[in-house]
Amino acid sequence: MKRAAAKHLIERYYHQLTEGCGNEACTNEACGSSPGFRRMDNNAAAIKALELYKNNAKLCDPHPSKKGASSAFPENSAKGAHNFSACSNGKMNHKDLPPTREDFRDLNYLTEEKVYEILALCGETEDYSPLIRVIGRVFSSAESLVQSFRKAKQHTKEELKSLQAKDEDKDEDEKETASGSASAMEVDPDAAAASSGEGASHDGNNVQKLGPVEVSVDIDAVRRVYDRLLSNEKIEAAFLNALVYLSPNVECDLTYHNVYAADPNYLNVFIIVMENSNLHSPEYLEIALPQFCKAMSKLPLPALAKLARLWSQYGADQIRRLVETFQQLITYTVISNEFNSDNLVNEDDGVVAATKCLKIVYYANVLGGDLDTDHNEEEDDEPIPESSELTLQELLGEERRNKKGPRVDPLETELGIRTSDCRKPLIPFEEFINEPLNDVLEMDKDYTFFKVETESKFSFMTCPFILNAVTKNLGLYYDNRIRMYSERRITALYSLVQGQQLNPYLRLKVRRDHIIDDALVRLEMIAMENPADLKKQLYVEFEGEQGVDEGGVSKEFFQLVVEEIFNPDIGMFTYDESTKLFWFNPSSFENEGQFTLIGIVLGLAIYNNCILDVHFPMVVYRKLMGKKGTFRDLADSHPVLYQSLKELLEYEGNVEEDMMITFQISQTDLFGNPVMYDLREGGEKIPVTNDNRKDFVALYAEYMLNKSVEKQFKAFKRGFHMVTNESPLKYLFRPEEIELLICGSRNLDFQALEETTEYDGGYNRDCRIIKDFWETVHSFGQEQKRLFLQFTTGTDRAPVGGLGKLKMIIAKNGPDSDRLPTSHTCFNVLLLPEYSTKEKLRERLLKAITYAKGFGML
Repeated sequence: MKRAAAKHLIERYYHQLTEGCGNEACTNEACGSSPGFRRMDNNAAAIKALELYKNNAKLCDPHPSKKGASSAFPENSAKGAHNFSACSNGKMNHKDLPPTREDFRDLNYLTEEKVYEILALCGETEDYSPLIRVIGRVFSSAESLVQSFRKAKQHTKEELKSLQAKDEDKDEDEKETASGSASAMEVDPDAAAASSGEGASHDGNNVQKLGPVEVSVDIDAVRRVYDRLLSNEKIEAAFLNALVYLSPNVECDLTYHNVYAADPNYLNVFIIVMENSNLHSPEYLEIALPQFCKAMSKLPLPALAKLARLWSQYGADQIRRLVETFQQLITYTVISNEFNSDNLVNEDDGVVAATKCLKIVYYANVLGGDLDTDHNEEEDDEPIPESSELTLQELLGEERRNKKGPRVDPLETELGIRTSDCRKPLIPFEEFINEPLNDVLEMDKDYTFFKVETESKFSFMTCPFILNAVTKNLGLYYDNRIRMYSERRITALYSLVQGQQLNPYLRLKVRRDHIIDDALVRLEMIAMENPADLKKQLYVEFEGEQGVDEGGVSKEFFQLVVEEIFNPDIGMFTYDESTKLFWFNPSSFENEGQFTLIGIVLGLAIYNNCILDVHFPMVVYRKLMGKKGTFRDLADSHPVLYQSLKELLEYEGNVEEDMMITFQISQTDLFGNPVMYDLREGGEKIPVTNDNRKDFVALYAEYMLNKSVEKQFKAFKRGFHMVTNESPLKYLFRPEEIELLICGSRNLDFQALEETTEYDGGYNRDCRIIKDFWETVHSFGQEQKRLFLQFTTGTDRAPVGGLGKLKMIIAKNGPDSDRLPTSHTCFNVLLLPEYSTKEKLRERLLKAITYAKGFGML
């Protein structure tokens, strides 16, 4: 009752400001009828009404001329009804009274037909104020919107046929015991829809396992109404003003009254408002849309899921419109404010709410895309062994937070899908990234909020779709470094308790000529004895060399290990000349432990922020994320086989007679000998026909990508997860981003590198030698550029985000001399003597990058 009274008073204040009390001699400064009152737009009036209510300001009594003629004073509704009737009866004879001004005062909800009726009447008089008032009243009230634009309850042709068939076969149905429930569903269409909602498919844009989402609002009718009305500026302003008034009430309803649980049709409010195609317009971005986003973000999880399922049935154009609406609000707010470490974007309610709303559209985009929810890798039954330090950690209050692995988004769980299930979304994932937001986001603070998980602090890492790969990589870097420091601290405490001197680093001492033997044996011992040590910071030392590992030595270590492991002569991987990609060798003589160690190396590279020169097809990264390989993945990993199977599927002749193939396939082992495999039991005797060729193709792909390399990949994945199991890696990154994370960017933009390079020791970008240097580097071929990168940074790949993200420094290393350029790969520093000529610079630089190998102390 209190809430209703408050709402009633605020409405009176609003109408007092916009319409006045009717007394031209009114002395109330907050009344529109006061002679000195300054007119304000409806947005300002709505805000002012709230202020007046808070201050318990004076309310005017209705002037006699206004009684019954205005909705400003709802308490006079009884008299108003009588007066309204009188005015209506005399409207043709009294020209001074507006003929249609009060005709629709008692209209509490709208239908498409009623809107067109009012629009036609307004068109006759060229006075649209009645329609504006109706829109203002209905669209500012959640109760009215919930009842508006409802679908007409009528049977479809299919339901009518079903009912007719039921009547004809009534006697037969009664004999069957199971027919009762079916008949009940046929009689009650809503019950039938509800029972089939989880399993039915529909003939719309996408065939979803979940089937179409049934809502009571007629979305097509809403769209037609908006199309007719939004072309009129005055009517559009009514939608804007109504939304300003509606949003705080809806937010209150959802926060304190649990209205969705009482009436699921409350979702209609959001469905109807979001169909307004002008929401991303500038006039909405200041107040109306931020408030509405805050209200939408208060929806309970089941409502968010239902909204995502509904929007997933929209086409790509509608999804893009929704994305642009929320993106416009985020971008507008970001560029209109100065966000920094003292004024965090995480604390802006509008940006946070819009991001939460964008998440609904993101999952709608996933659901509406090309989904593959069936082909999932089985989880490893054998748990990763816990370290012996775990008990001590618990005693010291350092118990691991994420024993059960990385977090999962609640909406993702509610919908029963994962981003990796989506082969192709309705619109590209890149359209969800907001670059201005990424530019102002303080990632160290955001990561802290992500780990603390408090409701008062929002982290954009919980909505990774809005972040670019560079920002997410920075978040992962913080996570890895903090875990390294934690392991270091635990080791120190453990040493105090045990009285032993333990190493706070993962230290590897290797011989350059025996790098595989030394490294893999050491890593195997660590993985068996104490896997937690893998999460310590890596420190590599090459025997007989003086280099101190500040990152550069580790980079070279990883490069050398990868070169050895992927050498085709070893036989662990096969190499495809056409694709330049590696694949697991199903006939490899190496044991599973070797593949586990390769997985550990990949995990360590991510963990220690090193880029590897590995060339896997995308299906490997999909499998690491829990998805099995399917026929479509063969296009990337085995293109020749894929083309053959595709031609088989498209063949229009008689497959059995023309091709004479069976469900038995032949593979070759390491020695070139054929090995037969039955895709089905007794496959040699089962011919492939036009009817079963899809099964043949699916089984062939299943064998090539999953079964034939099951042992090798399972061991590889296990090693990878030994390092990354507690990392937010799977939560933050999609498979293609995992590849970028491991392999870096293949696009080498040296122009971007030149723009971001810094200078030291007396050099600057205007020096003659620096100009000569960049002209020389830009003239290099692609291979020479890779050698230069390798020499300067320790890797020949660009980091996530491209070479522009690489902070390289060129420092002066003395006057002109015959010394070669040198580098500190740990810090991306190039030491360059001030050579006298451009030709000498080129000759010395080429020699340095071509013959560089090993580390020393300068």
